[in-house]
Amino acid sequence: MCGIVGYIGYREAFPIVIKGLKRLEYRGYDSAGVMLYNGKELSVCKTKGKVSDLETLCVNHDNSNVKLAMGHTRWATHGVPNDVNSHPHLSNSGELAIIHNGIIENYEPLKQELMNRGYTFKSDTDTEVLINLIEDVQKTHSLKLGKAVQVALNQVVGAYAICVFDIKKPNEIIVARLGSPLAIGVGENEYFIASDASPFIEYTSNAIYLEDEEIAVIRLNKKLKVRKIKDDTLVDPYVQKLQMNLEQIEKGGYDHFMLKEIYEQPNVIKDTYRGRLLADKGIVRMAGIEDNLERFLNAERILIVACGTSWHAGLVAEYVIEEFTRIPVEVEYASEFRYRNPIINKG
Repeated sequence: MCGIVGYIGYREAFPIVIKGLKRLEYRGYDSAGVMLYNGKELSVCKTKGKVSDLETLCVNHDNSNVKLAMGHTRWATHGVPNDVNSHPHLSNSGELAIIHNGIIENYEPLKQELMNRGYTFKSDTDTEVLINLIEDVQKTHSLKLGKAVQVALNQVVGAYAICVFDIKKPNEIIVARLGSPLAIGVGENEYFIASDASPFIEYTSNAIYLEDEEIAVIRLNKKLKVRKIKDDTLVDPYVQKLQMNLEQIEKGGYDHFMLKEIYEQPNVIKDTYRGRLLADKGIVRMAGIEDNLERFLNAERILIVACGTSWHAGLVAEYVIEEFTRIPVEVEYASEFRYRNPIINKG
């Protein structure tokens, strides 16, 4: 899991991206990097370590005229945590830059094919393979960046939330997602891109959450265009009005986020049960259960597929469900389950 942040607009981009990366550091903290475009040149600053290390490293860069930037904080999957494997990555020409959250599972055969065509690689990452695949498609078929990204993504297997920049298209960023979250903040003559809304909530409460297999062309001073990656269908993006505020995503006076989470648990439980707990009737009503009640009642086995904290909650649910329903329950790690060929009876 990694965190990505992007900005295109009229403000100084570097402070926005750095602040956003700090808020996303829970998603990865073994290395970090930024790509900066000052209207003439593209520069990359990246390092092993935390976002604070990146901020110190970039202090000597002239960021005053940078109105477009992309940043990344990494939790390593392909390639060890070091400066070279850190994001952003550039294409062989140096004209394309990418940040990526996810895993490209078929990167090895793609890399070999690109090497056969003369491409070279500096890192061990799957992401560098993807940006060179995009460049190869773009040059081979003489395509615009957005279309080249779309064609390339139809050749990859895996998960991704990506931002791609082409120095030849200085007022444009291409974003796409499959299996990894990606939000777009919509401001006045500016756009924000992030793994969640926390990096841009102080600037705008208008957000578009891309759905799986969607690609968006973000152009300065132009309306956002969203299409389906598979069939190029035009999508009408839904702009949400976010209800969260800055205080909710900051530490709120606590020394650590963990302490904040611990002390917020009573309110979180109340919020979770709001509209579901009918205290006067002594029942809990959940739409997900009610809508599938017959399937649950007729189930011969229940599979709970989850990761992280949800997996641990699933283990507790296993005991409770088996105790009261006498239906066998299995709890599986989602990251492993997706590679299996499990026996699942139609319910």
